[in-house]
Amino acid sequence: MEMSSSPAVSDRILDGALACVARVGVAKTTLDDVAREAGCARATVYRSFPGRRALFRATLEREIVALADRLLDAAGAADSLAGAVVAVIGEGARTFHTHPALGFMLAHEPEIVAPALSFEQGSAMLRIASDLVSPAFTRFLPIERAERLGEWITRLTLSYLCNPSEHVDLDDPAQLRALVDAFVLPGFNPSSTLSSALTGASALTQGASQ
Repeated sequence: MEMSSSPAVSDRILDGALACVARVGVAKTTLDDVAREAGCARATVYRSFPGRRALFRATLEREIVALADRLLDAAGAADSLAGAVVAVIGEGARTFHTHPALGFMLAHEPEIVAPALSFEQGSAMLRIASDLVSPAFTRFLPIERAERLGEWITRLTLSYLCNPSEHVDLDDPAQLRALVDAFVLPGFNPSSTLSSALTGASALTQGASQ
């Protein structure tokens, strides 16, 4: 998107939008609210982002890019595909749990996040996410499968974040690794075996019962 204001002003506006969303949510945030939070005129906000939809889309895209950088850093320390997947999902869950604006949306406006899970409405965002996250897996998989894995774990992570399960806690490393071993790796890792998948499923069940 072409901006008429400087990058510094645009970033201040996006920061203002995030602060407003963290306080009252997307539905109640107006361009006037964002302008006051950013310390600029409403006209400045509108010149940079012509309307709420454009503003919130730009805000989301900036946060996705920042998250992707953190995910790639986390995955970079892994020495296996399983380790990289666990690192990506774990860091993603931690970000959502500690990000004020995303946390508010998940708790109070899940209907806004939910379309990201659909195959139709969420396809564009998922393509962006898979493109940004897939480099975390290209050390272990061909690019096409790495991109597919990036999309799959994005769907999986968002699903558990939007609809928490009593069986899986993404903040529990043991449960997360069991989930990955049982339900993610068998479809992507050529070295995966049925026995390892069953072992992961058993560990997941035992962890949930404790």
